[in-house]
Amino acid sequence: MSEIQFPLATTSWDEAEYAAIDRVVKSGMFSMGAEVRKFEDQFAAAMGSAHAVMVNSGSSANLLMVAALRYHSRYNLPEGAEVIVPAVSWSTTYYPLHQYGLIQKFVDIDAETLNYDLNALEAAIGPETRAIMVVNLLGNPNDFTRINAIIGDRDIVVIEDNCESLGATFDSRQAGTFGIAGTYSSFFSHHIATMEGGLVVTDDEELYHIMLSVRSHGWTRHLPKENHVTGTKSDDPFEESFKFVLPGYNLRPLEMSGAIGQEQIAKLPMIVRERRANADRFRALMQGYPQIRIQREIGESSWFGFAMMVPPDAGFDRVALVAALGKHGVECRPIVAGNFAKNDVVTKHMPHHIHDKLRNADDIDRNGLFIGNHHYPMDSQWDALRAALDEVCGS
Repeated sequence: MSEIQFPLATTSWDEAEYAAIDRVVKSGMFSMGAEVRKFEDQFAAAMGSAHAVMVNSGSSANLLMVAALRYHSRYNLPEGAEVIVPAVSWSTTYYPLHQYGLIQKFVDIDAETLNYDLNALEAAIGPETRAIMVVNLLGNPNDFTRINAIIGDRDIVVIEDNCESLGATFDSRQAGTFGIAGTYSSFFSHHIATMEGGLVVTDDEELYHIMLSVRSHGWTRHLPKENHVTGTKSDDPFEESFKFVLPGYNLRPLEMSGAIGQEQIAKLPMIVRERRANADRFRALMQGYPQIRIQREIGESSWFGFAMMVPPDAGFDRVALVAALGKHGVECRPIVAGNFAKNDVVTKHMPHHIHDKLRNADDIDRNGLFIGNHHYPMDSQWDALRAALDEVCGS
């Protein structure tokens, strides 16, 4: 492989983020506090949500969301309940559902959008279905108008894994806000970066209060005086300091991550705007290579990266494409985790069902990859990509 010309991810930090870190270092307060709370307020406002809870990763955000639902008075998901999931996503979309005893039903994805095959989703819903995990893949929001129509008046709760799609919108509404809760990641390679980090947003105050407790050991310390978990808290901080009411975790983020997040969320409009501009250039470039299929946008994608699928009649295979990309310094990866249902962790350790065939998930598992996108114009990167595509496509 040659020197990297077109990386998967690059930093969007500047002096503002380093100043934020320095501010925290000089304060001497490193564990979760005022910086995190301020970022949570800013993030919730940016998403148009009532509440946001920051945690130490997007994976932890999924865990917190699923855990909190177990204790919700209205939307609790008991052990053994069926949750529909798409066959293509990251591992920690699925693990919390399994860890809380939920039975996952894997449904195929659409070959073009890489999100749910909505006809398959409609057919998969049965009398045992209690929830649908909606994953917005590679920045692309799902068609929530159709999903809501499919659900109709059935008692099915929607939760969203939006870790790859911060800033995407559907019908002018932020992805991650269409269900009772939605998750986001602020890991380095994602739209905003807080070192490590993740968030859950919700408009449901009860779920918010449950998450505040579950995030921090299941104790009452971070709950407001009047809350949906314990009713009314004591005014005695000593009494409330180690009072445990829910089975919880320590998922708390650092103050540094909260301070960095304040600078990053201010840049989000620019980051999404530039990524969308790069997507226009990518789609224009790919018109010259009809042998390769690319992702079709739903709503307004925030374009986490650029997917490529090699059809059987392309005249070359994915191995050749990966080799050409590597030769010209273009980093690439499989499309998320491919068809996750084929992994040993599912087949050996996770009780599950598979709806019909997972043909499209299998196809991108064998024939798909994605390359990066960034928050700045990528003239030299396009040159590297074009050179690789010319080589493999014989142009």
